[in-house]
Amino acid sequence: MESVMDINSYGSHEVKITDRSIISLTGINKINSFDEEEFLMESNMGLILLKGEGLEIVKLDTHDGNVKIKGKLNSYAYIENVKKTKEESLLSKLFK
Repeated sequence: MESVMDINSYGSHEVKITDRSIISLTGINKINSFDEEEFLMESNMGLILLKGEGLEIVKLDTHDGNVKIKGKLNSYAYIENVKKTKEESLLSKLFK
């Protein structure tokens, strides 16, 4: 388990889901890929994989790292300890 000091060193990160149809995130550094069914984002706390239906970006503030997405949300997960191998990259594993 990480200590409070370790968590604070990453920066602020917040997730708010409203009615399973809107998700607001802070602390997003980069959106690696997205379409109507999946978003792969880098946050202060690691990679985030968001899955759903009819997903679209409502608000994107690259300066502050704020993102708001709407659509039907099916899953939200942090992806950790994924190592790149010669055979498969992270993206090829995620999108099989």
